[in-house]
Amino acid sequence: MPSLRLAALLVVLLALPALAAQEQRAKARISNAGFTITALPLLAAREWGVFTANGLEIEIILMQSSIVQAALSQGDIDYQAGVGPALDVGSMIDMPGGGLTAMVKTIQERPAVTKQVIRSLQSAKDEIRKSKPKTLDLIVKLLKMNREAAGEAYDQFLTTLNPTGIPSRIGMEILVRSIQSQGRHVDKKVAFTDVADDRLAIEVAKEMGYKIP
Repeated sequence: MPSLRLAALLVVLLALPALAAQEQRAKARISNAGFTITALPLLAAREWGVFTANGLEIEIILMQSSIVQAALSQGDIDYQAGVGPALDVGSMIDMPGGGLTAMVKTIQERPAVTKQVIRSLQSAKDEIRKSKPKTLDLIVKLLKMNREAAGEAYDQFLTTLNPTGIPSRIGMEILVRSIQSQGRHVDKKVAFTDVADDRLAIEVAKEMGYKIP
């Protein structure tokens, strides 16, 4: 019997670090308009355990772009994967990779978590670039494509990826023109810093060893 008690104690002790690690994971909710090829980094980060490896517990919520602004403002979600018509210049900031929108307040109050999310998505993009067969398996499984169509979608998707995840001036200018084409902020000269904050993205890029232009 003593040996059984010892074994039980050992199991409990060995389980404690794993439980503690789970409790320490930062929770965040990320919305996405739909599971299409543009959501690949988000899906890959979840399916391949990248979020977990970066200390995150992520809930992905499918949400129409038209209600994202309200959801972000009310705290129903923390981030939007992608930049859509909900972007309100001056109250939100676009983050790297053409792929993450958050309230300024969220970025200011949760910079460490925001960096973890950025790092996770960028790590997933790196893995997507390096591992085509693995990525095709994911596309076939989650996006319900045949392998030939998945291959074509993959090749096209690679051309859209930002190598460092840092938002570019050109990309932001295109975003601003898109917003102004909707008749919004047409009387304002919008600066890069009005719609983008690349400080955390640059920090993550340096930490990941990217060459910064």
